[in-house]
Amino acid sequence: MPSLDAEVIVVGGGPAGSTVAFFLARAGCDVLLLDRAAFPRDKPCSEYLSPQASRLLNEFGVLDALESGPSERLTGMRVHAPNGATFQGSFRAATGFRAFRDYGLAVRRPILDATLLSRAGQAGARVRERVDVRDVARDATGRVVGVVVRENGRTFTLSSRLVIGADGLRSVVARRTRLGSHGRWPRRIALVRHYRGINHDSNVGDMHVFAGGYAGFAPVGDGLTNVALVIPTRRSDDIGNDREAFMQRELMRHDRIAARLGAAYPATPVRAVGPFNWRARTAWIPGAVLVGDAADFFDPFTGEGIYAAMRGAELLTSYAWEVARAAQPSKADIALAAYDRCRRREFAGKWAVERAIAAAVASPVLINRAAHALATRPELADTLVGVTGDFVPPSEVFRPSYILSLLAGAIIPARKAADLTLGTSSYQVAEP
Repeated sequence: MPSLDAEVIVVGGGPAGSTVAFFLARAGCDVLLLDRAAFPRDKPCSEYLSPQASRLLNEFGVLDALESGPSERLTGMRVHAPNGATFQGSFRAATGFRAFRDYGLAVRRPILDATLLSRAGQAGARVRERVDVRDVARDATGRVVGVVVRENGRTFTLSSRLVIGADGLRSVVARRTRLGSHGRWPRRIALVRHYRGINHDSNVGDMHVFAGGYAGFAPVGDGLTNVALVIPTRRSDDIGNDREAFMQRELMRHDRIAARLGAAYPATPVRAVGPFNWRARTAWIPGAVLVGDAADFFDPFTGEGIYAAMRGAELLTSYAWEVARAAQPSKADIALAAYDRCRRREFAGKWAVERAIAAAVASPVLINRAAHALATRPELADTLVGVTGDFVPPSEVFRPSYILSLLAGAIIPARKAADLTLGTSSYQVAEP
């Protein structure tokens, strides 16, 4: 048997790739991580880690450093409906469940990704930056046996027992293996940039929903606020060649958002990401497997993408180890199939919640009524926000008692509904 360049090749140095490389290398596996970028590098993202993500950061040994560095602790989430109704949920609320931390952490991606990648290298993973993975390599049976890369003007093949595609929404591994595709609904893209000078009345993430999209605000430290504008892909042509002008114009069209911007000014260029709603039919084929956004990313509204990427990588580790040490290809395939089943069991509930929230956000009538119900019943809002914070089980919001309470709160008398439409609602959950 020819010698291998690595037991496992990980494509992508973001949170998913660094996490699986860290755990595998720490266990003694020979891991080669490849990324076409040079770190630290920026990346369009909400830059928010849910409370339960702190457990994984702690496993890396970087939690204290990230919390004490340029970052912000977010105590909950607040959602503003199109009609002006507002509800807020707290991670610290008495839901009967506790997270590893009772706050989320907002950290800029250049800091987060470089930190995690460095720890993967310290654990023993071999990290090579500025390497462009062009394709997967296959043997005569079609099994993936490595990757085709471009580095320093040369194209060549690197071999391994397993290729892990952790290379995000535009994953080369996913596309070359034809494992994934975009769903038809919802199809959205995001424009993201940082502003200075935005005042925050509390340490929460703010989501402003409007007809046709939404905008998110989150402080990320050093006086910066991450602002993301999410709109349907059908509006891509409207952006034109001037993303900055388009984003500013769209944000200022909405009174509440314009008021938040006030005298703030942009601190970074606008970056685009999407389209979202990417899902792998199955996360593996013989010799290759997907994790993180390369495997699935539905919509950024609930903001758990980084946690899902890291948690998925953690789940993959033991199965990837089996593949790396499998004596027979059939045993390797059994391990990858088991990972795919495990991944679906872990995230099925969250996927259902994400789709329910996406349906509400896409309909002004639904989100207005849901906001009314959640504003008048703060315990319902706390439970929902706990689910999006990854420490309350998704099954809690599918209980008949929860659904009935939500539906009861959404029945708005005609006079109050008219008031809400005029933006005069006084419903708002008190800050924790």
